[in-house]
Amino acid sequence: MSGRFWPVGEAAQADYEALRAAALAGEQPRDELAAARFARRGLAGVIAWPSAEPAYLGAIVGARRPAWSGAEDPRAAALGEAYGFLVARTAVASQLGRVVGQ
Repeated sequence: MSGRFWPVGEAAQADYEALRAAALAGEQPRDELAAARFARRGLAGVIAWPSAEPAYLGAIVGARRPAWSGAEDPRAAALGEAYGFLVARTAVASQLGRVVGQ
């Protein structure tokens, strides 16, 4: 069985999975830096010095609108604050698509 039950959540795991997929396919690894670290230091080298970017996973949980909220919906305000937080921390405008999942 070669599939994963959950998505890659850390940069070191992404490097390992890429190296593993290349080894199983009998191909050269795409990431030469991760391959060199693995050859020199083994799995500990890949874990200690990952070269892939970390993938942050999030989940959205629905909530009922409070009966006491009146005309204003606090869920929309919380969603706007979370989106603003993510956009404000985007270092480069080209990374914005990755933050919002496009």
